[in-house]
Amino acid sequence: MPKDLILYSSQDCHLCHQALQILAPLVKTQKIVIVEVDISSDHSLKERYALRIPVVMLPNGQEKGWPFTAAQISRMLSK
Repeated sequence: MPKDLILYSSQDCHLCHQALQILAPLVKTQKIVIVEVDISSDHSLKERYALRIPVVMLPNGQEKGWPFTAAQISRMLSK
């Protein structure tokens, strides 16, 4: 069963594009689904994540802010 990872990002964020590339291999190896959430249209998300994006939220609610690697996220998923 696929696990959803939420990637908090915004449209013009070059680090967010990088994060998607880093996470892409996990889609196959970890059977995850990446749900990208643009914070720019939600005031509360913008307040919470504006200076921290990209931020990954795991299915268990744990967050990992930038910078991160695919290996770090993979380890977090296996816990």
